[in-house]
Amino acid sequence: MQGAQNKILTRIAKRGRGWAFSKVDFAADFRVDSIQKALTGLEQIGQIRRVMRGVYDYPKKSRALGGFRSPDMDQVAKALARKFGWRIQPTGEVALNLLGLSTQVPARWIYASDGPNRTYEIGVQSLEFRKTPLRESAFNSKDSGLLVQAIKALGRERIEDEQIRALKKQFADQDGRRIIQETKLAPDWIHAIIRSIWER
Repeated sequence: MQGAQNKILTRIAKRGRGWAFSKVDFAADFRVDSIQKALTGLEQIGQIRRVMRGVYDYPKKSRALGGFRSPDMDQVAKALARKFGWRIQPTGEVALNLLGLSTQVPARWIYASDGPNRTYEIGVQSLEFRKTPLRESAFNSKDSGLLVQAIKALGRERIEDEQIRALKKQFADQDGRRIIQETKLAPDWIHAIIRSIWER
C-alpha cells in the first residue's frame, strides 16, 4: 500500500500545485481499493485536500494566509468532467477570467456541458454545469471554444480594440489559422471578430 501511495503522490506532484483529480485519474494503473486507500492516507497526512465528495486537489500554498489557497475552480470542473466523462466549456465571466480579460474571480463558475445539469457548492463559490446542445460547445479544441465564449460574453457592441489585442496575446500566431477554421460555424459576428484578431 505504501508503494501505491508513493507512486500516486509522485504522479500528483508532477501535475503541479492546484491540480484537481479523482480516482478516475489513476484507474488505468491501480486497483480501485488501492487508489482510495492511497488518497485517504495522503489526505490524512496533509499532502492533498478533499475539495468535495470524490474530488481532491494538490493545493497551492499561500504565503499571505500561511496556509493553502482556495481550490482552483477550473481544475475542479475539469476533474469532474473527467470523472463523469463530460465535455465542458467555460462560459461568460469564467471564459473572460481564464483569458485574462477580467481580474474579478467569478462567484459562479458556469460551464456548458454535454452532461446533466448539476450545481456544486464549494466554499463560498458555486460550480454549475448547464446541459447544452453539442453544436454549441463541440469545437475541435478547447481554446477555440474558450475564445468563442469570451467574445460572446463581451458582446458585439462592447468589444474594443484593446480587448482584441489582449486576446491575440493569449494565443500563438500559428494558432490563428486553425482557430479561424475551427470556429467557422460560430455566429457570423463572433467569427468576424475572431478573423480580425489575426488580420490586424
